[in-house]
Amino acid sequence: MMNTRLKSIFIFGLLLIAASNASADGGTKILFLGDSLTEGYGVSKEKSYPALVIEKLNHHYEQRRMGKRVEAIYGGISGSTSSSALSRLRWFLKAKPKVMLLAMGANDGLRGLPVPELEKNLDATVSLAKKEGIIVILAGMKLPPNYGEKNAAEFEAVYTRVAKKQGVTLIPFLLANVGGEKELNIDDGIHPNEKGHVIISELVFPYLEKVL
Repeated sequence: MMNTRLKSIFIFGLLLIAASNASADGGTKILFLGDSLTEGYGVSKEKSYPALVIEKLNHHYEQRRMGKRVEAIYGGISGSTSSSALSRLRWFLKAKPKVMLLAMGANDGLRGLPVPELEKNLDATVSLAKKEGIIVILAGMKLPPNYGEKNAAEFEAVYTRVAKKQGVTLIPFLLANVGGEKELNIDDGIHPNEKGHVIISELVFPYLEKVL
């Protein structure tokens, strides 16, 4: 059963899709599909890395008078695991995204969910996106050091295998230079603060710029 919070988020997603479809400027739509890191837990929406990347890309195009624009489809849900990725992608196909940044799996790892299931879920989601003609960027995740070297290595390797099998671009670690840095995270030590999201946006920007 879907809890009340998830129901509200899906309804909000419908409104976002409707707004995207009603867009008049024909901007290329980028789907950011993820969990609380992508939702921007702990910061305002406009300070989350997806919003910052979109702003940076559009500013980049405007400066160069390239006549291009991009729009974000915000698909981050706090607490979500990779098991929801495929069904959520099907939902967001209505908005006709051209690019998808898939950043899921952190909660799988933190909860100790089976690594083979994570791989299966990511692989199926990327497969559907490619079938629909969507360009995919897969964002890798890592486990905290206290989870043990063996578990961490097995978890991290999933992203490399999926990216290689599917032939998609891989960002090795979405939280590079942010994860574990006290001054770049909110009080829970897990979710990036505004400064952390700026760094993530700077990491993601060149990957999106290249595929666009």
